[in-house]
Amino acid sequence: MISSPLVELAGEFLGLSLLSIGGANAIIPELQLRAVHTLHWMTAADFAQLFALSQAAPGPNVLIVALVGWKVAGVTGAIVAMVAMCGPTSALTYWFTQVWDRFRDAPLRVAIQHGLAPVTVGLILSSGYVLTRTTDHSVPAYAVTGLTVLLVLTTRWHPLWMLAAAAGLGALGLL
Repeated sequence: MISSPLVELAGEFLGLSLLSIGGANAIIPELQLRAVHTLHWMTAADFAQLFALSQAAPGPNVLIVALVGWKVAGVTGAIVAMVAMCGPTSALTYWFTQVWDRFRDAPLRVAIQHGLAPVTVGLILSSGYVLTRTTDHSVPAYAVTGLTVLLVLTTRWHPLWMLAAAAGLGALGLL
């Protein structure tokens, strides 16, 4: 049975929405796997470009979802993807916070909060790893990525300055 791209988008993002602990960036590796390798909606380069655009644009990190939906099925695809991504988690968050507040001093709540922090960090680091593997194909490119990570972690410089420097190196043919 052949389903429409809109049904496929809704199904994929409904499932991914429940995995997005820590935000949309946490699902980037799985989204890239599904959109590029499993469903063949786009190439790895297309995905990397959409991710870069979503990060450079003002607004929340979930913009990648709208861009993937747009690439697959136009404006309607962007809307379907966003509703499927944000709808279930918004409803679940609303319900969960009602329950969560009742147990603010419970030891289990504190343990869960402490346990979810490293899970979130790990999911976001895996996103960075997947994107690095997709876009970096040379030792200088890996070096620039590593230097950028180091600068982001140790300085207060805005990441767009580092992006501009890397773009300049690329334009000069050094990457």
